[in-house]
Amino acid sequence: MPHPITLKTLPIHNSLAFMRGNVLVLTITQALGTLSRSMVFPYASLYVLALGGSPERIGLITALSPLAGLLVFPISGYLADHAGRVKLIALGGYLSSAVLLLYVLAPSWQFLALGGFLSGFMVFQFPPTSAIIADSLTPEKRGKGVAAMNTISGTVGLVAPYLAGLIIDACGDETGARILYAIMTVIYFINATINQRFLRETSANSHQTLDLSALSSIFRQAYRTIPALLRRLPTSAKALTAIITLMFAANAIASPYWIVYARDHIGLSATQWGLILLIEMIVRSLLYLPAGIASDLYGRARFIRASLLVSGLAIPLVALATSFTHVLLIRIVVAVANTFFLCASSAMMADALPRDIRGRAMAALGRGTVMLGASSGGTGGPGLGFLVIVPMMLASLLGGYIYSYNATLTWLTVMAVSTVALIVAVTLLRDAELAEV
Repeated sequence: MPHPITLKTLPIHNSLAFMRGNVLVLTITQALGTLSRSMVFPYASLYVLALGGSPERIGLITALSPLAGLLVFPISGYLADHAGRVKLIALGGYLSSAVLLLYVLAPSWQFLALGGFLSGFMVFQFPPTSAIIADSLTPEKRGKGVAAMNTISGTVGLVAPYLAGLIIDACGDETGARILYAIMTVIYFINATINQRFLRETSANSHQTLDLSALSSIFRQAYRTIPALLRRLPTSAKALTAIITLMFAANAIASPYWIVYARDHIGLSATQWGLILLIEMIVRSLLYLPAGIASDLYGRARFIRASLLVSGLAIPLVALATSFTHVLLIRIVVAVANTFFLCASSAMMADALPRDIRGRAMAALGRGTVMLGASSGGTGGPGLGFLVIVPMMLASLLGGYIYSYNATLTWLTVMAVSTVALIVAVTLLRDAELAEV
Protein backbone atom coordinates (compact mmCIF):
# COMPACT_ATOMS: atom_id res chain seq x y z
CA MET A 1 0.00 0.00 0.00
CA PRO A 2 1.55 3.36 -1.00
CA HIS A 3 2.39 5.86 1.71
CA PRO A 4 0.04 8.84 1.92
CA ILE A 5 1.33 12.14 0.64
CA THR A 6 1.95 14.65 3.40
CA LEU A 7 3.71 18.01 3.66
CA LYS A 8 6.88 16.25 4.80
CA THR A 9 6.94 14.03 1.69
CA LEU A 10 6.58 16.87 -0.79
CA PRO A 11 9.78 17.78 -2.69
CA ILE A 12 9.47 21.44 -1.74
CA HIS A 13 9.42 20.51 1.94
CA ASN A 14 12.61 18.49 1.57
CA SER A 15 14.34 21.20 -0.44
CA LEU A 16 13.50 23.86 2.14
CA ALA A 17 14.09 21.70 5.23
CA PHE A 18 16.86 24.06 6.36
CA MET A 19 14.34 26.90 6.68
CA ARG A 20 13.93 26.65 10.43
CA GLY A 21 15.52 27.89 13.64
CA ASN A 22 18.05 30.68 13.18
CA VAL A 23 17.76 30.60 9.39
CA LEU A 24 14.00 31.17 9.63
CA VAL A 25 14.35 33.98 12.17
CA LEU A 26 17.02 35.78 10.14
CA THR A 27 14.98 35.29 6.98
CA ILE A 28 12.04 37.08 8.61
CA THR A 29 14.12 39.99 9.91
CA GLN A 30 16.10 40.19 6.67
CA ALA A 31 12.82 40.42 4.78
CA LEU A 32 11.56 43.27 6.95
CA GLY A 33 14.92 45.04 6.69
CA THR A 34 14.94 44.65 2.92
CA LEU A 35 11.44 46.09 2.78
CA SER A 36 12.50 49.27 4.59
CA ARG A 37 15.84 49.65 2.84
CA SER A 38 14.22 49.12 -0.56
CA MET A 39 11.98 52.08 0.20
CA VAL A 40 14.65 54.42 1.56
CA PHE A 41 18.01 53.83 -0.11
CA PRO A 42 17.05 54.31 -3.78
CA TYR A 43 16.00 57.89 -3.00
CA ALA A 44 18.54 58.82 -0.30
CA SER A 45 20.58 60.98 -2.70
CA LEU A 46 17.50 63.08 -3.48
CA TYR A 47 17.14 63.79 0.26
CA VAL A 48 20.73 65.06 0.41
CA LEU A 49 20.10 67.39 -2.53
CA ALA A 50 16.79 68.56 -1.01
CA LEU A 51 18.57 69.57 2.21
CA GLY A 52 21.12 71.70 0.38
CA GLY A 53 23.71 69.11 -0.56
CA SER A 54 25.50 68.49 -3.88
CA PRO A 55 26.99 65.48 -5.70
CA GLU A 56 30.25 66.07 -3.82
CA ARG A 57 28.32 66.09 -0.52
CA ILE A 58 26.63 62.84 -1.49
CA GLY A 59 30.07 61.32 -1.97
CA LEU A 60 31.20 62.67 1.40
CA ILE A 61 28.19 61.21 3.22
CA THR A 62 28.68 57.87 1.50
CA ALA A 63 32.35 57.90 2.53
CA LEU A 64 31.58 58.72 6.18
CA SER A 65 29.19 55.80 6.64
CA PRO A 66 31.81 53.00 6.76
CA LEU A 67 34.48 55.00 8.64
CA ALA A 68 33.59 53.67 12.09
CA GLY A 69 33.90 50.14 10.77
CA LEU A 70 37.69 50.44 11.00
CA LEU A 71 37.23 50.44 14.78
CA VAL A 72 34.09 48.38 15.18
CA PHE A 73 34.57 45.48 12.74
CA PRO A 74 37.73 44.03 14.36
CA ILE A 75 36.13 44.13 17.80
CA SER A 76 32.89 42.65 16.52
CA GLY A 77 34.63 39.83 14.69
CA TYR A 78 36.57 38.93 17.81
CA LEU A 79 33.45 39.06 19.98
CA ALA A 80 31.54 36.97 17.46
CA ASP A 81 34.05 34.15 18.02
CA HIS A 82 34.55 34.67 21.76
CA ALA A 83 31.20 35.86 23.11
CA GLY A 84 27.50 35.88 22.37
CA ARG A 85 26.53 36.56 18.77
CA VAL A 86 22.81 37.02 19.41
CA LYS A 87 23.34 39.87 21.87
CA LEU A 88 25.49 41.75 19.37
CA ILE A 89 22.88 41.36 16.63
CA ALA A 90 20.01 42.60 18.80
CA LEU A 91 22.00 45.51 20.22
CA GLY A 92 22.99 46.63 16.74
CA GLY A 93 19.35 46.66 15.69
CA TYR A 94 18.20 48.80 18.61
CA LEU A 95 21.01 51.32 18.19
CA SER A 96 20.41 51.50 14.42
CA SER A 97 16.78 52.39 15.09
CA ALA A 98 17.86 55.21 17.41
CA VAL A 99 20.35 56.63 14.89
CA LEU A 100 17.70 56.65 12.16
CA LEU A 101 15.79 59.30 14.11
CA LEU A 102 18.53 61.74 13.04
CA TYR A 103 17.52 61.19 9.43
CA VAL A 104 13.84 61.70 10.21
CA LEU A 105 14.47 65.02 11.96
CA ALA A 106 17.50 66.32 9.99
CA PRO A 107 17.30 70.09 9.29
CA SER A 108 20.28 70.07 6.87
CA TRP A 109 22.54 67.74 4.94
CA GLN A 110 25.15 67.98 7.72
CA PHE A 111 22.85 66.00 10.00
CA LEU A 112 22.62 63.31 7.35
CA ALA A 113 26.42 63.19 7.36
CA LEU A 114 26.38 62.80 11.15
CA GLY A 115 23.78 60.07 10.89
CA GLY A 116 25.85 58.31 8.26
CA PHE A 117 28.91 58.43 10.48
CA LEU A 118 27.05 57.13 13.54
CA SER A 119 25.35 54.39 11.57
CA GLY A 120 28.80 53.09 10.72
CA PHE A 121 29.20 51.99 14.33
CA MET A 122 26.22 49.66 13.93
CA VAL A 123 28.11 47.35 11.58
CA PHE A 124 29.24 45.33 14.59
CA GLN A 125 26.09 43.24 14.08
CA PHE A 126 27.14 42.03 10.62
CA PRO A 127 29.99 39.61 11.47
CA PRO A 128 27.95 37.70 14.09
CA THR A 129 25.00 37.60 11.68
CA SER A 130 27.21 36.23 8.91
CA ALA A 131 28.72 33.68 11.30
CA ILE A 132 25.31 32.46 12.51
CA ILE A 133 24.10 32.01 8.93
CA ALA A 134 27.23 30.06 7.98
CA ASP A 135 27.02 27.97 11.17
CA SER A 136 23.36 27.13 10.57
CA LEU A 137 23.71 25.88 6.98
CA THR A 138 25.60 22.76 5.89
CA PRO A 139 28.17 23.24 3.07
CA GLU A 140 26.08 21.40 0.48
CA LYS A 141 23.09 23.65 1.16
CA ARG A 142 24.74 27.04 1.60
CA GLY A 143 24.12 28.25 -1.92
CA LYS A 144 20.51 27.09 -1.77
CA GLY A 145 20.08 28.49 1.74
CA VAL A 146 21.36 31.95 0.87
CA ALA A 147 19.25 31.87 -2.29
CA ALA A 148 16.09 30.97 -0.36
CA MET A 149 16.69 33.73 2.20
CA ASN A 150 17.25 36.27 -0.57
CA THR A 151 14.21 35.05 -2.49
CA ILE A 152 11.90 35.46 0.49
CA SER A 153 13.28 38.81 1.56
CA GLY A 154 13.26 40.06 -2.02
CA THR A 155 9.66 38.99 -2.51
CA VAL A 156 8.54 40.84 0.62
CA GLY A 157 10.22 44.03 -0.60
CA LEU A 158 9.08 43.79 -4.21
CA VAL A 159 6.72 46.75 -4.29
CA ALA A 160 8.72 48.86 -1.82
CA PRO A 161 10.68 51.00 -4.35
CA TYR A 162 7.54 51.69 -6.37
CA LEU A 163 5.49 52.68 -3.31
CA ALA A 164 8.37 54.85 -2.11
CA GLY A 165 8.52 56.53 -5.53
CA LEU A 166 4.82 57.35 -5.26
CA ILE A 167 5.42 58.87 -1.83
CA ILE A 168 8.35 60.96 -3.12
CA ASP A 169 6.39 62.24 -6.11
CA ALA A 170 3.31 62.98 -3.97
CA CYS A 171 5.01 64.57 -0.95
CA GLY A 172 8.21 65.97 -2.45
CA ASP A 173 11.81 64.88 -1.99
CA GLU A 174 12.22 66.18 1.58
CA THR A 175 8.89 65.29 3.22
CA GLY A 176 8.70 62.00 1.36
CA ALA A 177 12.16 60.98 2.54
CA ARG A 178 11.30 61.82 6.15
CA ILE A 179 8.27 59.55 5.95
CA LEU A 180 10.35 56.73 4.49
CA TYR A 181 13.04 57.04 7.18
CA ALA A 182 10.35 57.00 9.88
CA ILE A 183 9.03 53.69 8.53
CA MET A 184 12.57 52.31 8.51
CA THR A 185 13.10 53.36 12.15
CA VAL A 186 10.07 51.39 13.32
CA ILE A 187 10.99 48.29 11.31
CA TYR A 188 14.55 48.23 12.66
CA PHE A 189 13.21 48.34 16.22
CA ILE A 190 10.85 45.44 15.50
CA ASN A 191 13.68 43.42 13.92
CA ALA A 192 15.93 43.90 16.94
CA THR A 193 13.18 42.63 19.23
CA ILE A 194 12.57 39.54 17.07
CA ASN A 195 16.28 38.70 16.94
CA GLN A 196 16.71 39.13 20.67
CA ARG A 197 13.73 36.92 21.45
CA PHE A 198 14.07 34.07 18.97
CA LEU A 199 17.68 33.66 17.78
CA ARG A 200 19.68 30.83 19.35
CA GLU A 201 23.39 31.13 20.06
CA THR A 202 25.85 29.14 17.89
CA SER A 203 29.12 30.24 19.51
CA ALA A 204 30.65 27.73 21.92
CA ASN A 205 32.11 30.66 23.86
CA SER A 206 28.87 32.58 24.43
CA HIS A 207 29.06 32.02 28.18
CA GLN A 208 32.19 34.16 28.48
CA THR A 209 31.85 37.53 30.18
CA LEU A 210 33.64 40.49 28.59
CA ASP A 211 33.73 43.94 30.15
CA LEU A 212 34.35 47.30 28.50
CA SER A 213 37.88 47.52 29.85
CA ALA A 214 38.82 44.61 27.61
CA LEU A 215 37.86 46.39 24.38
CA SER A 216 41.23 48.07 23.82
CA SER A 217 43.12 44.81 24.14
CA ILE A 218 40.54 43.08 21.91
CA PHE A 219 41.06 45.81 19.29
CA ARG A 220 44.84 45.43 19.35
CA GLN A 221 44.65 41.66 19.24
CA ALA A 222 42.16 41.69 16.37
CA TYR A 223 44.47 43.79 14.19
CA ARG A 224 47.59 41.99 15.37
CA THR A 225 46.18 38.62 14.30
CA ILE A 226 45.19 39.75 10.80
CA PRO A 227 48.44 38.56 9.11
CA ALA A 228 48.09 35.12 10.69
CA LEU A 229 44.42 35.00 9.74
CA LEU A 230 45.16 35.87 6.13
CA ARG A 231 47.89 33.22 5.95
CA ARG A 232 45.30 30.57 6.82
CA LEU A 233 43.14 31.51 3.85
CA PRO A 234 43.42 29.74 0.50
CA THR A 235 44.26 31.70 -2.63
CA SER A 236 40.66 31.71 -3.82
CA ALA A 237 39.46 33.37 -0.63
CA LYS A 238 42.04 36.10 -1.07
CA ALA A 239 41.08 36.48 -4.73
CA LEU A 240 37.41 36.71 -3.81
CA THR A 241 38.26 39.39 -1.26
CA ALA A 242 40.02 41.40 -3.98
CA ILE A 243 37.00 41.04 -6.26
CA ILE A 244 34.58 42.07 -3.52
CA THR A 245 36.75 45.09 -2.68
CA LEU A 246 36.83 46.23 -6.30
CA MET A 247 33.07 45.90 -6.71
CA PHE A 248 32.38 47.75 -3.46
CA ALA A 249 34.57 50.53 -4.85
CA ALA A 250 32.62 50.50 -8.12
CA ASN A 251 29.37 50.81 -6.19
CA ALA A 252 30.75 53.64 -4.08
CA ILE A 253 31.55 55.54 -7.25
CA ALA A 254 28.22 55.00 -9.02
CA SER A 255 25.45 53.74 -6.74
CA PRO A 256 24.34 57.07 -5.20
CA TYR A 257 23.94 58.62 -8.65
CA TRP A 258 21.63 56.16 -10.43
CA ILE A 259 18.46 58.01 -9.36
CA VAL A 260 20.07 61.42 -9.91
CA TYR A 261 21.22 60.48 -13.42
CA ALA A 262 17.89 58.82 -14.28
CA ARG A 263 15.96 61.94 -13.31
CA ASP A 264 18.29 64.72 -14.48
CA HIS A 265 19.73 63.19 -17.67
CA ILE A 266 17.09 60.70 -18.85
CA GLY A 267 13.99 62.42 -17.51
CA LEU A 268 12.50 59.64 -15.36
CA SER A 269 10.26 60.38 -12.38
CA ALA A 270 10.72 58.83 -8.93
CA THR A 271 7.71 56.61 -9.61
CA GLN A 272 9.19 55.38 -12.91
CA TRP A 273 12.48 54.64 -11.18
CA GLY A 274 10.57 52.76 -8.48
CA LEU A 275 8.80 50.71 -11.15
CA ILE A 276 12.15 49.77 -12.69
CA LEU A 277 13.42 48.62 -9.30
CA LEU A 278 10.18 46.68 -8.74
CA ILE A 279 10.66 44.74 -11.96
CA GLU A 280 14.34 44.23 -11.18
CA MET A 281 13.47 42.78 -7.77
CA ILE A 282 10.92 40.43 -9.35
CA VAL A 283 13.61 39.12 -11.69
CA ARG A 284 16.02 38.59 -8.78
CA SER A 285 13.38 36.86 -6.67
CA LEU A 286 12.52 34.43 -9.48
CA LEU A 287 16.18 33.59 -10.07
CA TYR A 288 17.61 33.35 -6.54
CA LEU A 289 16.68 29.73 -5.89
CA PRO A 290 17.72 28.41 -9.36
CA ALA A 291 20.96 30.39 -9.05
CA GLY A 292 21.67 28.96 -5.61
CA ILE A 293 20.98 25.40 -6.75
CA ALA A 294 23.18 25.90 -9.81
CA SER A 295 25.96 27.22 -7.58
CA ASP A 296 25.76 24.12 -5.36
CA LEU A 297 25.70 21.73 -8.33
CA TYR A 298 28.16 23.25 -10.79
CA GLY A 299 30.57 25.26 -8.65
CA ARG A 300 30.89 28.88 -7.65
CA ALA A 301 33.78 30.29 -9.70
CA ARG A 302 32.22 30.00 -13.17
CA PHE A 303 29.13 31.97 -12.13
CA ILE A 304 31.24 34.68 -10.50
CA ARG A 305 33.25 35.15 -13.69
CA ALA A 306 30.18 35.22 -15.92
CA SER A 307 28.39 37.69 -13.64
CA LEU A 308 31.32 40.11 -13.62
CA LEU A 309 31.54 39.98 -17.41
CA VAL A 310 27.83 40.60 -18.00
CA SER A 311 27.41 43.36 -15.43
CA GLY A 312 30.62 45.09 -16.53
CA LEU A 313 29.31 45.31 -20.08
CA ALA A 314 25.73 46.25 -19.18
CA ILE A 315 26.18 49.05 -16.63
CA PRO A 316 28.04 51.53 -18.92
CA LEU A 317 25.14 51.34 -21.40
CA VAL A 318 23.15 53.65 -19.12
CA ALA A 319 25.22 56.49 -20.56
CA LEU A 320 23.50 55.79 -23.90
CA ALA A 321 20.00 55.32 -22.46
CA THR A 322 17.32 57.82 -23.47
CA SER A 323 14.11 56.25 -22.19
CA PHE A 324 12.40 54.25 -19.46
CA THR A 325 12.64 51.11 -21.60
CA HIS A 326 16.38 51.45 -22.11
CA VAL A 327 17.06 51.79 -18.38
CA LEU A 328 14.69 48.92 -17.58
CA LEU A 329 16.45 46.53 -19.96
CA ILE A 330 19.85 47.47 -18.54
CA ARG A 331 18.71 46.91 -14.97
CA ILE A 332 17.16 43.52 -15.84
CA VAL A 333 20.46 42.31 -17.29
CA VAL A 334 22.30 43.56 -14.21
CA ALA A 335 19.73 41.83 -11.97
CA VAL A 336 20.36 38.46 -13.63
CA ALA A 337 24.14 38.79 -13.26
CA ASN A 338 23.80 40.04 -9.70
CA THR A 339 21.63 37.12 -8.60
CA PHE A 340 24.08 34.46 -9.73
CA PHE A 341 27.00 36.42 -8.29
CA LEU A 342 25.45 36.80 -4.83
CA CYS A 343 24.61 33.12 -4.46
CA ALA A 344 27.97 31.91 -5.74
CA SER A 345 30.20 34.39 -3.92
CA SER A 346 28.57 34.05 -0.49
CA ALA A 347 28.74 30.25 -0.70
CA MET A 348 32.39 30.37 -1.84
CA MET A 349 33.39 32.57 1.10
CA ALA A 350 31.67 30.27 3.59
CA ASP A 351 33.32 27.24 1.93
CA ALA A 352 36.77 28.76 2.38
CA LEU A 353 36.64 29.99 5.99
CA PRO A 354 37.47 27.62 8.88
CA ARG A 355 34.70 27.62 11.49
CA ASP A 356 36.95 28.64 14.39
CA ILE A 357 37.98 31.92 12.70
CA ARG A 358 34.81 32.54 10.69
CA GLY A 359 33.64 35.51 12.75
CA ARG A 360 37.00 37.29 12.64
CA ALA A 361 37.55 36.47 8.97
CA MET A 362 34.13 37.78 7.96
CA ALA A 363 34.76 40.91 10.00
CA ALA A 364 37.93 41.49 7.99
CA LEU A 365 36.87 40.22 4.56
CA GLY A 366 33.10 40.50 4.61
CA ARG A 367 30.39 37.93 3.97
CA GLY A 368 31.62 37.39 0.44
CA THR A 369 28.72 39.28 -1.12
CA VAL A 370 28.30 42.59 -2.86
CA MET A 371 25.52 43.83 -5.12
CA LEU A 372 26.88 44.20 -8.62
CA GLY A 373 25.73 47.53 -10.02
CA ALA A 374 23.93 48.50 -6.82
CA SER A 375 21.40 51.22 -7.57
CA SER A 376 19.98 51.76 -4.11
CA GLY A 377 22.26 54.59 -3.05
CA GLY A 378 24.27 52.37 -0.70
CA THR A 379 27.45 50.49 -1.44
CA GLY A 380 25.93 47.06 -1.90
CA GLY A 381 26.37 45.61 1.61
CA PRO A 382 25.87 44.32 4.26
CA GLY A 383 28.67 41.95 3.30
CA LEU A 384 31.32 44.54 4.18
CA GLY A 385 34.62 43.77 5.95
CA PHE A 386 36.93 46.33 7.54
CA LEU A 387 39.74 45.66 5.07
CA VAL A 388 37.40 46.97 2.37
CA ILE A 389 36.54 50.22 4.16
CA VAL A 390 39.45 52.48 3.20
CA PRO A 391 39.31 51.68 -0.54
CA MET A 392 35.54 52.15 -0.48
CA MET A 393 35.78 55.50 1.33
CA LEU A 394 38.30 56.82 -1.18
CA ALA A 395 36.08 55.61 -4.03
CA SER A 396 33.05 57.37 -2.50
CA LEU A 397 34.88 60.68 -2.26
CA LEU A 398 36.20 60.26 -5.78
CA GLY A 399 32.75 59.34 -7.09
CA GLY A 400 31.22 62.69 -6.18
CA TYR A 401 33.88 64.60 -8.07
CA ILE A 402 33.74 62.27 -11.07
CA TYR A 403 29.98 62.72 -11.36
CA SER A 404 30.23 66.50 -11.01
CA TYR A 405 32.97 66.66 -13.63
CA ASN A 406 31.31 64.34 -16.17
CA ALA A 407 28.37 62.09 -15.33
CA THR A 408 29.14 59.76 -18.25
CA LEU A 409 32.62 59.11 -16.84
CA THR A 410 30.99 57.54 -13.77
CA TRP A 411 29.72 54.57 -15.79
CA LEU A 412 32.95 54.15 -17.73
CA THR A 413 34.84 54.00 -14.43
CA VAL A 414 32.58 51.16 -13.28
CA MET A 415 33.40 49.26 -16.47
CA ALA A 416 37.13 49.69 -15.88
CA VAL A 417 36.93 48.46 -12.28
CA SER A 418 34.76 45.49 -13.31
CA THR A 419 37.36 44.53 -15.92
CA VAL A 420 40.09 44.36 -13.28
CA ALA A 421 37.84 42.22 -11.05
CA LEU A 422 37.16 39.87 -13.97
CA ILE A 423 40.89 39.45 -14.61
CA VAL A 424 41.39 38.47 -10.95
CA ALA A 425 38.49 35.99 -11.16
CA VAL A 426 39.82 34.32 -14.31
CA THR A 427 43.41 34.02 -13.11
CA LEU A 428 43.08 33.23 -9.39
CA LEU A 429 39.56 32.15 -8.45
CA ARG A 430 38.99 28.40 -8.03
CA ASP A 431 36.32 26.34 -6.25
CA ALA A 432 37.29 24.77 -2.92
CA GLU A 433 38.11 21.06 -3.17
CA LEU A 434 36.77 20.46 0.35
CA ALA A 435 34.33 22.99 1.82
CA GLU A 436 34.56 24.00 5.47
CA VAL A 437 31.60 22.98 7.63
